[in-house]
Amino acid sequence: MVEKAPSGFKSFWDKIDDDLAHIPIAAEAEHIPMRSTDKYDLYGVRITSVGPYRLFGYLSIPKTDEILPAIYYVPKNGSVHEIIPQGTAVAVREHYVTFSLACRGMRNSDRPYAAMYPGQLTDGLESAESYVYRGIAADTIRGLEYMITRPEVDKDRISAWGNDNALLVAARRKQITHVITQPAYLFDTIKNSTKTTSYPLAEFSDYLRLHPERTSQVNEILDMYNLRWHAPYITAKTLVRADDSEGIYGPKVLAEMYEHIAGEVTIHESEQSSFKDGLFAEKWLTQEMLGSTATPIVPEHWQEFI
Repeated sequence: MVEKAPSGFKSFWDKIDDDLAHIPIAAEAEHIPMRSTDKYDLYGVRITSVGPYRLFGYLSIPKTDEILPAIYYVPKNGSVHEIIPQGTAVAVREHYVTFSLACRGMRNSDRPYAAMYPGQLTDGLESAESYVYRGIAADTIRGLEYMITRPEVDKDRISAWGNDNALLVAARRKQITHVITQPAYLFDTIKNSTKTTSYPLAEFSDYLRLHPERTSQVNEILDMYNLRWHAPYITAKTLVRADDSEGIYGPKVLAEMYEHIAGEVTIHESEQSSFKDGLFAEKWLTQEMLGSTATPIVPEHWQEFI
């Protein structure tokens, strides 16, 4: 039996798309000399999402006349906003256009809404309209819409890197050609939240322990974001970084999602080593975006392991 998305799924996302279509991006980019070098320039970017809500992002552009592949570091569940993720080799900024976006509530985009962690993922969960993740999803899509306006970006090589939001944006916008993702909370959320006391998933268990009468309603709201229903719309080549076999989001659990992704999928089961898992991801991205003969861009202390 083929599972179907919940009633109202298409209209829910069509409405978000319509809201975005009626709000100008209104981009403003300011050069940041202190974070620029002779190899790349950094800009602080302001764009507008639904609300309207003003967002902040870091745009890094190599100093070259070439059209280059791009990495979109999608908004994450956490307050800290980085130019590139911690542990990523700075040299990435010499070979890619990179854009990291702070969604509403994250640092640099925390006015007027400052999120709590934990707390953000259940903020406004009383209804689909008030739930903060509706805005976060729109923010994530808006970030890509800005990135593809940049003339420096090769539109045939755009990757989304991050958590569940990388899959969401790839499902909603076909301009994403590659995805590197480590799902953390948007796949069968309530079912999997009962398996852990760790955040961010435990945030949902906390909420329903306080409001058990809302369980059915919360499930219905979260089902709009469930990666199970978004997977068939993802045509990008996708690297899924799963937990190990003992983890909540191990390969066996995530199979119910990734087996329905329309594009080519690579699964990497965690080796319980941020170094090994990160090296695998960097090698995969390099081969896909720069070619099989290119050398993976990794921190200096990793290079002997390439």
